[in-house]
Amino acid sequence: MRKYDRESNVRVWEGKPRIFVGIILAAFSLYCMYVTLFANMLDQVRLSSFLGLVVIMGYLTYPAKKGHVKVNHMPWYDIVLIILGAAAFFYYTFKAPDLMTTRIKTKLNDPVYIIAGIVGILVLCELCRRSVGLPILCVAGIFLGYTIYFYVKDGKLLANVVHELFYNENGLLSTPVNVCSKYIVVFIIFGAFLEKTGISEFFIALANGLTGRFAGGPAKVAVISSALCGMVSGSSVGNTVTTGSITIPMMKKTGYDKNFSGAVEAAASTGGQIMPPIMGAAAFLMADYLGVPYSDIIVRAILPACLYFLGVFLSVHLEAKRLGLKGLSKEQLPRIKELMKESYLLLPLAILIYLVCSNTKTMQFSAAVSILATIVVGIISNIHRNIRHGKPLETGEGTHNQRFKPVHVFEALENGGRSCISVAVACGVAGLICGCLTVTGLASTVINAIVTISQGKLFLGLVLTMICCIILGMGLPTTATYCIMASTCAPILFKMNVPLIAAHFFVFYYGIVADITPPVALAAYAGSAISGGSPMKTGVNATRLAIAGFIIPFIFAMSPDMLLINTTWYEVALITVTSIAGMYGVTYGLSGFSSYERHGAGKAIGIALRVIAIAGGLLLIYPGYVTDIIGVLLVGGVLAWQKIGVPKMFGTETGNQE
Repeated sequence: MRKYDRESNVRVWEGKPRIFVGIILAAFSLYCMYVTLFANMLDQVRLSSFLGLVVIMGYLTYPAKKGHVKVNHMPWYDIVLIILGAAAFFYYTFKAPDLMTTRIKTKLNDPVYIIAGIVGILVLCELCRRSVGLPILCVAGIFLGYTIYFYVKDGKLLANVVHELFYNENGLLSTPVNVCSKYIVVFIIFGAFLEKTGISEFFIALANGLTGRFAGGPAKVAVISSALCGMVSGSSVGNTVTTGSITIPMMKKTGYDKNFSGAVEAAASTGGQIMPPIMGAAAFLMADYLGVPYSDIIVRAILPACLYFLGVFLSVHLEAKRLGLKGLSKEQLPRIKELMKESYLLLPLAILIYLVCSNTKTMQFSAAVSILATIVVGIISNIHRNIRHGKPLETGEGTHNQRFKPVHVFEALENGGRSCISVAVACGVAGLICGCLTVTGLASTVINAIVTISQGKLFLGLVLTMICCIILGMGLPTTATYCIMASTCAPILFKMNVPLIAAHFFVFYYGIVADITPPVALAAYAGSAISGGSPMKTGVNATRLAIAGFIIPFIFAMSPDMLLINTTWYEVALITVTSIAGMYGVTYGLSGFSSYERHGAGKAIGIALRVIAIAGGLLLIYPGYVTDIIGVLLVGGVLAWQKIGVPKMFGTETGNQE
């Protein structure tokens, strides 16, 4: 975890210092919940104090280097950085009412005003390097350097840059940090509480019970469990390491190649960020940018997310057939009837989805109620296990062995506060980048350049935008990636007459798949660390498995029906059915093997039939009666041809064991 997930590279506190730091993190979680639910203060006060507290917690949590993990040790320079960084942000907090009425010229001539802004930006950037990584800082450095050059060229002072980026609502304290402090933090805390109920173990056991007995069962378990855990996780690397520590060894033991095993978990965990209801926290930003209810975002995200996981699931199924792999034995599988007795663990998630989709309560209120529900579920879990076993136990036969105790409430608040640090810092730096794009007009320049190059051709514009998203998204967390994409790339598509919500979903998807796209494939690196495979080969395999994530955005950008825009219920039903069939055609063609067995293994298909299957699958995924009919004929024809057996000259060969 420390090696491949920066968020796990934390200081080691023990004894009283451990308790002290834990209290600070838990208090921060309570403060955030109070502010989002009850407080009524100026945005400048709320956001600057939020970042000031993040700076304090961040330097208490993250060392300067990975190797600096000496117990109960904090170097003097980190103490200095805490004092300077917190002072810079709290200066803004206490001076905000006065600064709002002060003339700009007076502020620009105030050395304290300028120094506080410079220190605040630099300290936050250093914390970003520690908790998030260098890639986002490289992007921020390029844009910041261009902004300084832009202002100096126009005869303006550095003070103008500091004023625009640190104190103005277009910079550090812009939409990303605002949304993070209002919505994202509360949902992260909810996720921390949910983890304490043992829901991750329940999801893995449920996936095992449902699919473990089928061909290549452990890989299917990885896909389903990662999809379910991803609903509340929101981190591709964290999800890969957490569920992958269980599923990847199972896949290797079954017979999957180590590079393929790591790729399955990386692709599935990355997809967790597009799975409602939390969607890697970027969905909250999308709702704010678009000015639509959050429920509207998650409803439109359901079909594309299901198609993504269907593509990964079918790929691992066909790979299992190719290798002639079997499932787990009955003795190794949990019993579904026993698992259903713990289905009450899903109650907080069900309450959250109901409240969010009902649009009767705010998102903050919905998350707060769901947090209370997790505590109730924890108590129910203890009662259920006591009744089931006849006495209080420390271990049991359920999906998790640890009983829910009052101390777990404190631990959930502490873990939630710690998890908020990297997201808040990433949002702050993303706001800095967006501010640079706004004040320099660089975003408009990029938009006009791509529109000009594409010459009004939508497909070419989509390809160019896709390339920009993948390059800019490499090594960046989901929230930061989406913020940058929403400022630079989404307007490109909107200018080419793509509906705004489809444009934002397009850039959101391609920003996410950057986590598995070589060469900077963070999730693939994490998966290969567990499997012992090659990071590059794992990344290539993950990209192939996640092909739906590369295809689907093109489909809903060219035909927004898939996002349920201006459609009727029967059109939605038809799109769902044809898209599922189409995804099978695409994965069938890409895998090169069918599920028809010969001598215990899958049956190979030739290049010609593979191309036809892929083409038919794409036509089925693309909404439209004509494309659906042609797609059915192509995919159905290939399947029938493969079933009855055809001459080898048409591309049919026997399985790999024949």
